[in-house]
Amino acid sequence: MASTETLPATRRQADRRNYALVTLAYWADTLTDGAIRMLVLFYFYQLGYTPFQVASLFLFYEVFGIITNLFGGYLGARFGLKTTLFMGLGTQLVALSLLAFAPPSLLVVPYVMVAQALSGIAKDLTKMSSKSAVKLVASESQGQLYRWVSVLTGSKNAIKGLGFFAGALLLTVVGFQNALMILGALVLAALTSSMILIKGDLGTANKKARFTHMFSHNRAVNLLAAARIFLFAARDVWFVVGLPVFFVSVLGWDFWLAGGFMAAWTIGYGFVQASTPGLIRRRVEGAHEPDGRTAMALAFGLAAFPAGIALALMNGVAPVLAVVGGLLAFGVVFALNSAVHSYLILAYTDSDKVAMNVGFYYMANAMGRLAGTVLSGLLYQIGLRYGESGGLVLCLWASMAFLLVAGAISLALPTQMAPRTRPIVVSDMGE
Repeated sequence: MASTETLPATRRQADRRNYALVTLAYWADTLTDGAIRMLVLFYFYQLGYTPFQVASLFLFYEVFGIITNLFGGYLGARFGLKTTLFMGLGTQLVALSLLAFAPPSLLVVPYVMVAQALSGIAKDLTKMSSKSAVKLVASESQGQLYRWVSVLTGSKNAIKGLGFFAGALLLTVVGFQNALMILGALVLAALTSSMILIKGDLGTANKKARFTHMFSHNRAVNLLAAARIFLFAARDVWFVVGLPVFFVSVLGWDFWLAGGFMAAWTIGYGFVQASTPGLIRRRVEGAHEPDGRTAMALAFGLAAFPAGIALALMNGVAPVLAVVGGLLAFGVVFALNSAVHSYLILAYTDSDKVAMNVGFYYMANAMGRLAGTVLSGLLYQIGLRYGESGGLVLCLWASMAFLLVAGAISLALPTQMAPRTRPIVVSDMGE
């Protein structure tokens, strides 16, 4: 069987064209997802909701993210990645419509949680489709796969950062529901153009796929998923609720300024992810692709940053200097760690199991976000008993603890990639 390197030029062009279209659709959904988060967070905090109540609005978003990644990998394997992409965009359109056209009396916690659940489902279906598709169009070269995954992951976070700013700005300029209508128009355009322009399939549907196959028997995948839970819990325990509330309530920033800073941070974080292959090679002489040791070193190194920010706040360092400066440094190392994880999940898995293993891995990702989101609101509220910076300080100590656990788990990750049981070949790609 021929590898992708020997495919006719027209076939390679078609595969890459489809992948580009999937990525554009994913970007549209990602921008929308980031904007919704800022809209919901700031709108309800403005109405007087406590940090924990605000965090609860995202509870179903993260819970259904776990469920979607579990079932989404199965659906992608069973029916093809194009189907899951369209399902994701369509679900996002429904979620936006529920919030955009609801009478004000319906905009209460249970209703918003349901809409957020649909948004979480949409985001993870489109993410799984796009990140699985890269495996099907990259060559067998680990180096090329590493570069493509880094660029995709980095660009996604840059777009999400733009979404943070767009959401905060739209809330300020046009209001909550008008902003949601604008975002709905963007998603509708992405769905319509994808359905018209994407030709053929993305991956071959495997009618023999079973739901029980979702649970990985690959030790490396399982270890990486466990480390991923704690890595993302470490970020979201202070970033999701605690940090934006701190900016608005303690530093006195306007919504658009707080959203703009978080956008700039996320965009910079995305650029670092996209540049990870070159950055790691320059830092480690003779390094090629990362392995388990790379993930371990980055996790342990990252733990120093939330601890340093917490100590600075506790010792009277100016909050703007401590938090903004510390956050910038944290973002660089976290971006490297996340990009290495995104490469390793594809390097550890076989191409015939990519949708399922990526789904399982991002289910772990969603579990970490769920834990981090809930604890972000809860710990921030508890910490306020110890002063106006106490909430963020408590979140930062929790972040350090999670990162130490992620590093400990990464100690057991393989340092060499196992031979593939199936290469990436023509039959894996479909028509």
